[in-house]
Amino acid sequence: MAHRDGDGFIRCTCGHSHWGLHGAAGLLLVRTDLEQPSVLLQLRAGWTHGGGTWALPGGARDSHEDVITAALREAAEEVGVDYSRVEVRKIFSDDHGNWRYDTVIAFAQDDAGIFAANHETSEIEWVALPDVGDYDLHPGLAAHWTTIAELVRRELSA
Repeated sequence: MAHRDGDGFIRCTCGHSHWGLHGAAGLLLVRTDLEQPSVLLQLRAGWTHGGGTWALPGGARDSHEDVITAALREAAEEVGVDYSRVEVRKIFSDDHGNWRYDTVIAFAQDDAGIFAANHETSEIEWVALPDVGDYDLHPGLAAHWTTIAELVRRELSA
């Protein structure tokens, strides 16, 4: 994988170290054709930032990208998402002053072509929305899961 201009760690104004010199973004893909709406989770490879935890496919945003473009690119790279098969619905931002993680919430009516597309992914799984909190989530996702899940539920009923 080629080096991108967003690759690197930055210390935010909260004092934490984060991946993504220009911020980061991930895709929360909700599959709506299953018995229960289900979220695509990625088990991060052990060597990655947050390795060994379940997370959203995502990563560093490059300087020329908006958050939706970054999230869709990262999801295509990491889990093969065909972004022509997803509908972006909402964005949740976790703002740390000089750094931000944007969760792009999108819906798909099928599997969106997913597969474990690169070495950053150990496993992928569709998880029923009510069960996501039972997984060992990446700390950043775990901290905001209740809020994000409520946003998803509102979009499902819209």
